[in-house]
Amino acid sequence: MLRFDVPPIWSNAARLDALTTFTVCLLALLLGMPYLLPLLIVHGLVRGFVGHMRCPSHRLYARILEKLGKTGHKENAGAKMFANKLLFIASTVATLLWISGSGMWIVPASVLLVFSFMEAAFSFCAACWAYTLWYQFRDSRS
Repeated sequence: MLRFDVPPIWSNAARLDALTTFTVCLLALLLGMPYLLPLLIVHGLVRGFVGHMRCPSHRLYARILEKLGKTGHKENAGAKMFANKLLFIASTVATLLWISGSGMWIVPASVLLVFSFMEAAFSFCAACWAYTLWYQFRDSRS
């Protein structure tokens, strides 16, 4: 289900959003900085539930890319919002595990690291793919 109630987003700005997620997860995992994970909760909350147009970092990335003429193409924001809702959930779980003293926070942080790398490096959004597949399956059953 494509969302037309939110404006489409620039593909390269979405890649930079993913690069931000990747960087935070990399710092958390490799340099022992899990206290950065709540930043991802905020990103996922704003971009996933409010919209990319309200996210300061996404707006900054889009503005910089527009000035450089490197915006890429427009993408429907619905699938990206779904991906950011998953970011919100995974980063919340990772943060709560870290706060509770469990070393298991590494698992959701590692999953985010892998999937955000795929988005940033190859423009492959696994959550977007699942989102599209789900709606194709749902529509075929009606």
